[in-house]
Amino acid sequence: MFPASIAGRSGAVRTAYGAGVLLLLVLWLLPLMGVALTSLRSVDDLNRGNYWGWPTEFHLLQNYGQVLAGSHIGSFIANSFMITIPAVVATVLFASMAGFALAKHDFRGNRALLMLFVAGNLVPAQALMIPVRDLMIALDLYDTRVALVLFHTAFQTGFGTLFMRNFIRELPDPVLDAARIEGAGELTVFWRVVMPLVHPAMAAIAVLIFTFVWNDYFWSLVLVQSDSIRPLTAGLQTLRGMYQTSWHLVCAGAILAAIPPVTVFFTMQKQLVAGLTKVEQVER
Repeated sequence: MFPASIAGRSGAVRTAYGAGVLLLLVLWLLPLMGVALTSLRSVDDLNRGNYWGWPTEFHLLQNYGQVLAGSHIGSFIANSFMITIPAVVATVLFASMAGFALAKHDFRGNRALLMLFVAGNLVPAQALMIPVRDLMIALDLYDTRVALVLFHTAFQTGFGTLFMRNFIRELPDPVLDAARIEGAGELTVFWRVVMPLVHPAMAAIAVLIFTFVWNDYFWSLVLVQSDSIRPLTAGLQTLRGMYQTSWHLVCAGAILAAIPPVTVFFTMQKQLVAGLTKVEQVER
């Protein structure tokens, strides 16, 4: 079955494979290393054009301290959490409920509804910009955190529903039928039977949605104008001056912005791998 395990190949193939992986890893990490080193450089180092060389002096505390104390980065981080966490919770809940309905209930339009969920993720974000903005203005939600929470919940629920539907579809029907025979309603079956069995998938989708929403930049510009409610990804632009850009501060802010999703990923790494592995087995 493709892809075949590399362990069974010849020594030359394994060596070439390892070298290729190492090369791709270096190419992928090189920009990240450049950002990390720039966040430690001094202004004089940048003015001399030392962008990729080893810093002549390290300004770790100065740069990060200036970003944290001399800007609104703290409020931007708080805004990102206040937007991301509700969006993740709502998306996982709605996606699980919709996935359960589509996976275990045969009704007219089931397939069409699933296709509608999937099709929503194929629409370019630029095509939705004006309609979504006008809708938020009409609802008097423009330039609020609620606008971003509602949009991300609605937009990410399609992907989450497809993910959860494929997972829930493989749950054994006799387990659900046994709960129904005991008198449990569909909502009770969902909360007491389905939810405990799909924790790995919920954890996996939560990590993915957290990363998507936290790293969003486009919609934080479209739906938000005020710095008081701007999330971190859009707030980094405030570190740029009118006449020049302090790249060492911008890079320091970018490193701070990357810490939460990286932390979430490594904290829930086992659940993420378990959920994705299960979904892969289901799709096969």
